[in-house]
Amino acid sequence: MSGDMYIVRSKDKAIFERGECGGSVTSILKYALESGMVDGVVATQAKDGDRYSGIPVLITKAEELIKTTGSLHTATPNIARFVKLHLNGASNMKLAIVGKPCDIKAVIELQKRNQINAENLLLIGLNCTGTLSPIAAKKMFIEEFEVDPLSVKREDIDDGELIIFLEDGTRKSKNLAVLEKKGYGRRENCRRCETNIPTMADLACGKWGTEELEIGGTFIEICSEKGRALIEKAIEKEFIEVETPNEMSIQAREKKNQTEIELARDWIDRDLKPLQELNTKERLEFWLSEFNKCIKCFGCRDACPICYCENCLLEANREYLEKGSIPPNIVFPLTRLSHVADSCVNCGQCQDACPMELPLSKLYTLLHKKLSTLFDYRPGLDVEQPPPLLAINEEEKQIDNTFLDFSIEHY
Repeated sequence: MSGDMYIVRSKDKAIFERGECGGSVTSILKYALESGMVDGVVATQAKDGDRYSGIPVLITKAEELIKTTGSLHTATPNIARFVKLHLNGASNMKLAIVGKPCDIKAVIELQKRNQINAENLLLIGLNCTGTLSPIAAKKMFIEEFEVDPLSVKREDIDDGELIIFLEDGTRKSKNLAVLEKKGYGRRENCRRCETNIPTMADLACGKWGTEELEIGGTFIEICSEKGRALIEKAIEKEFIEVETPNEMSIQAREKKNQTEIELARDWIDRDLKPLQELNTKERLEFWLSEFNKCIKCFGCRDACPICYCENCLLEANREYLEKGSIPPNIVFPLTRLSHVADSCVNCGQCQDACPMELPLSKLYTLLHKKLSTLFDYRPGLDVEQPPPLLAINEEEKQIDNTFLDFSIEHY
């Protein structure tokens, strides 16, 4: 039965010592590969040892998994798009995919659209309270922490603090809220994210609830029968050892989760209320002024993990937009908005890719709030729940006339 919880540690000494939380995820993945349960593992790895250039990688040799141990808070790899485009939706491979909540949610949304083969996947979710833009992080380390970014060997976000560990063993920390008021800290979309523990995955893994333990470990919640089978086999074959968390650990984990959710909601109010309080004319003028900065580079489309049309109607035949027109007609951003409105997982990839720094994640968040209320739908949380704009239920079939107003003045 899903919902069981364990404190897990690797039984491999080298992996245990290398891992930040007992090396359990690495050892579980090692078992999955060596046993043939999966053909490959998709995870994040620092490119050429650069913590600011974390990229998705496909690993097929168990001995290479150790290169992916530890967290990369200053990397924003596009895991779901990597699987869809570069691995052909895992059509011919059995994969374990390791990712943050937004990565896992994007994979689930692609599964619903038949872009990724769900039967071939094991989803290993990692707790997350946000990532940092690599460029902004380097600037912050120089200006706020007064250190060389290359000397930072590890970073952590815990109890409202951003903590960094330097190669000489020095530990430095600063209040995250103070940093973010200065424009540093986490990416904008991460600040508004309310999903910290990825229980939509087969396994949800993190350190919350293990902080008071004498020996490091990972708090893992089993969220599916696939996840249960993987854990049980890894225990049986002695890749990991487990213990049952006590009530104090369980409560500590939940308390931290609720604290982060409340902080995210504060950021939602802070970021979105000013736009919501504008009158219709002011709101329209705001978004038109933003859209007028667009250079139609297609960065937002190309970065979006959900976009999957083989023939994009905004580009292929130039039927909807005048060729070479800059800025493009308002049809361009509004079509993008309508295409991902019911499936946006708040990953922020579109805004990261935009060279004109349009506040795209704010726009999508505003629309998502309306749609989630209207359809009682949260993208990426339930693979069995169909996307609301691609499905109709029995109650909706009885409605004689339905009109959804997506005009810009409402956002």
